[in-house]
Amino acid sequence: MNGKRILIMSASVGSGHTRSAHALTEAFRTHPGVAEVINDDALEHTNVLHKQIYSDLYKTLSSVAPNFLGWWYETTNEPWRSDQVRMLLDLPSTLPLMSYLKKTKPDAIVCTHFMPAGVVSYLIGNQSLDTRLYTVVTDFHFHAEWLLRAFNQYFVAQEEDRQHMIGLGLPGDRIAVTGIPIDAQFSETVDRQKVCDQFGLNPGVPIVLVSAGTLGLSPATSVLKRLLDMPEEFQTIVICGKNEEMQAEVEGLAAASPKKIVVIGYTAKISALMKTATVLLSKPGGLITSEALACGLPMVILDPIGGQEERNADVLLEKGAAIKCTEVTLLPYKLGQLLNDPARIAIMSENARSLGFPHAAQDIVDHVMSDDKASYIIDSKREKVLRKRANEG
Repeated sequence: MNGKRILIMSASVGSGHTRSAHALTEAFRTHPGVAEVINDDALEHTNVLHKQIYSDLYKTLSSVAPNFLGWWYETTNEPWRSDQVRMLLDLPSTLPLMSYLKKTKPDAIVCTHFMPAGVVSYLIGNQSLDTRLYTVVTDFHFHAEWLLRAFNQYFVAQEEDRQHMIGLGLPGDRIAVTGIPIDAQFSETVDRQKVCDQFGLNPGVPIVLVSAGTLGLSPATSVLKRLLDMPEEFQTIVICGKNEEMQAEVEGLAAASPKKIVVIGYTAKISALMKTATVLLSKPGGLITSEALACGLPMVILDPIGGQEERNADVLLEKGAAIKCTEVTLLPYKLGQLLNDPARIAIMSENARSLGFPHAAQDIVDHVMSDDKASYIIDSKREKVLRKRANEG
C-alpha cells in the first residue's frame, strides 16, 4: 500500500472527543501521503459495562451530580499514580480493543481520548504493537489521566499545558502547542449579512448566541427566561442540540416574546452562527470553547462542570476572553453590562481571537506526517524518579 494507514481513535464520552476526531479525519484525508484513514470509537471495542461506565455514567453525572465530577477530577489528578490505577482497571475490558489494534496494523494512531491512548501506549511499551502514537489533549488542562509511558508526540491547547507537562518530566520536544482540532469550516470566511438575512436578523443589533450543547444538557430554558426580562435591545439564537423536548419548550417561550428569537436544533453549521454572533452563552467545554476562540467570539460562561470545564473557564477569564455567571439570576445584570459596553466586547473579541487555533487539525496532520522519531519510552526506573518528583512537588 502506497501511503500511510492512519487510525484515529476517540471515545464517545460527551461530544468533544468525537468531534475532534472527525476534524482530524477530514484533515488527514487531504494529505497526499495518506492512503487510508480510519475513524473509530474505542468504546465500541470494549464490553458493555465498560462502555456504560465511560459514556452513559458521565452523561448522567454531568446532569445530576456535576459537583461529584469536579471532586473526582481533582482527586484523580495525581501524576504517575492515578493514571496507572485506571489503566489496571481498563485493561481487562479492553482486550477486544487490543485485538482490533493488532489486526488493523496502522502506521500511526492518533487518540483524542486518554483511554485508547493508554491502551496503545501499553502495547507499544510491551512491544506488542509496532506503530506510532500521537495524543491530542481535548481540554485546556493536562490531567494526570493523559500521562503515557510510550508515545511519539502530544498536541495541547496552550503553552501553559506544555510547561506543566515538562514539569512532570515529559520531554518538551515531544509536546506541540497546536490548539484543539476543530472543523475546517472555522477557518473559512463567513458573509455575516447573508447569515443574518437567512435567519431574519438585523446585523446592526447585538446577537446573543445560546448553546445548549450537542446533547442539549445545559439550562437553556431558564437562561432564555432571564433574557426575556432584559430591557436591552438584542436578538437571540438558541441552539438546542438533540434535545427535542427542550427545543419545543424554548420555541413556546420564543413565540410569546416580542424579542427576536431564533430557535435551532442540531446544526453542523455552527461556525457561521458564531461568526455572526456578538457574544456566546455556553458551558466551557473544550471543543465549543476552541470553536468560539477561532471565531473571536467572547463568551459568557454558564454553569461549568467542576474539573475540566472550570479549568477551561479559568483560561478564558485570565486572558480576558470571557465573563462568568455563577448564578443564572445574575445573567441579566452581567450580560446587560457587557452589551452596553461595545468597546469592551471588541477587546474581548480580540483576546479570544489571539487564543484561537482555527488550523489546529491541519497543523497536527503536518506534525504526524513529518515525524520520523522513534517512540519515547519511560521505563520503570525513570517512572520512579518522576513519581518521586511529583510527590515532592
